[in-house]
Amino acid sequence: MRGQAGRRVRCAIYTRVSTEHGLDQEFNSLEAQRESCEAYVRSQSQEGWRLSPARYDDGGFSGGTMDRPGLQRLLEQIRSGQIDTVVVYKVDRLTRSLADFAKLVELFDRHEVSFVSVTQSFNTTSSMGRLTLNVLLSFAQFEREVTGERIRDKIAASKKKGMWMGGTVPLGYEVRDRKLVIVQEQAEQVRLIFKRYLDLGSLDLLLKDLRSRGILTKVRRLATGHAVGGIPFTRGPLAYLLRNRVYIGEVAYRGGIHPGEHAPILDRTLFEAVQEKLASQRRRSGASTIRSPALLIGKLFDSRGNRMTPSYAQKGRVRYRYYVSCALHQGRGEQAGCVARVPAPEVERAVLEVLRQRLPEVNEDCALVEHLERALLQADRIDLVLRPKDPGCGSSDPDRSAPWAESSDSDEDETDQFSTRAVISIPWSRPAPPRREVIQPNHGTLEAPRPLRAERRATLVRGMALGRRWLSEIVDGRVSGPDAIAAREGCSKRHVAMMISLAFLSPELVQAALDGSLPHGARLATFVDPPLAWSEQHRQRL
Repeated sequence: MRGQAGRRVRCAIYTRVSTEHGLDQEFNSLEAQRESCEAYVRSQSQEGWRLSPARYDDGGFSGGTMDRPGLQRLLEQIRSGQIDTVVVYKVDRLTRSLADFAKLVELFDRHEVSFVSVTQSFNTTSSMGRLTLNVLLSFAQFEREVTGERIRDKIAASKKKGMWMGGTVPLGYEVRDRKLVIVQEQAEQVRLIFKRYLDLGSLDLLLKDLRSRGILTKVRRLATGHAVGGIPFTRGPLAYLLRNRVYIGEVAYRGGIHPGEHAPILDRTLFEAVQEKLASQRRRSGASTIRSPALLIGKLFDSRGNRMTPSYAQKGRVRYRYYVSCALHQGRGEQAGCVARVPAPEVERAVLEVLRQRLPEVNEDCALVEHLERALLQADRIDLVLRPKDPGCGSSDPDRSAPWAESSDSDEDETDQFSTRAVISIPWSRPAPPRREVIQPNHGTLEAPRPLRAERRATLVRGMALGRRWLSEIVDGRVSGPDAIAAREGCSKRHVAMMISLAFLSPELVQAALDGSLPHGARLATFVDPPLAWSEQHRQRL
């Protein structure tokens, strides 16, 4: 210890209590701890001990964490060299975690600070004191873990009885006397959300509908006084709300479902219908657990700064990869950039080609992408923001200048914005969708056709009937348009448009399809998006 004769030892007292119970009393646990520590410091006055006037108290803070304001102030004083000895009533007042204590001891040793426990007569300047302290802390940590297990068991037992045990209060409820009570205005919003999802059949369409109606997330008041929430719904919170069994008076805990004490907001029939719809969409989407091969994940953004996330479409056994603006996923299509969806291979190929030119010494594609900070997708170009050259990456020569340390095509203000980061603009345009070309048979007419295969005839006739029915629904006003049909049928808007286009085929072609007298090579794709003139239809297809 520093307590040598004639030398002044600056002492700081630290006190802590786990709960706030009783802190409003004139003489509480913190004061009792401090009184004992002050008496001990006075008893060591002949050794030069002097008490620091500053107080380091933490009332209502657990010893299992270092995130305590009083402790952090004490550590700052130690780092600045203003403390020689830390005095506590018991060692578990400082910490109950053996790992945290090891960090504190390392800090104390680095700054030559001693640690003294008043009721456990030892200090950290001797090996025996360290051993005794570690043993005591092991028991303190054991006690904390046992207490945690006891609390978790109590929560589990309370959940099984349907009691509300805290957490985020769902929309439609508020907490009174530790119980969930229905808020009627919010409850009506919850019922509307569930009913509209069944009507629309799509989370994206539901997000747009809720935004148009001005329905927002629940506003929550934090202990700090700040308010969170009150913003438009996004896909994640909305999907969680639609699956929350609290709304039918149940409590879910660790895979089990228990009857709750609170009153339900929804009818069970409506809730189960929504769950079935969600499950059918999940099966139809065929969500894959395969790790995404997207190289630009987390680095590609649209022109409005929205992150573009990997997505895919599958036709048969072929998977087509895309990057889609998160604004589309969240039902904010109007806030997406000028390019909201782009084929992944094309944009990855364009970015990697430039990176290979700039970094010829890097071979792996993943390593190349590590040098990219972000890529901004514009209508006519891709702006690449490259990281500053790291001497430890891609080059063994720390003095070698970055391969991209040259003038770029970017504007001067962009260069200022990213400081030493280089901005490179790649000329780029979105690939045009493939054009459907009709292959005209070399022979055959309506009067002298080759037989059409039976399965192709059935597919074509079924498509014609479906297109006419969907067109009739739109004309009669039974549906709002192709978007609503696509959401109802669980298919793409493009598929709906293709089927509806078959409703505009000439009567002669329709009759030939029914009779099976179309040419042998004819199929559904042959008749999609036909010309409006019937004579042109006949010329192209027969």
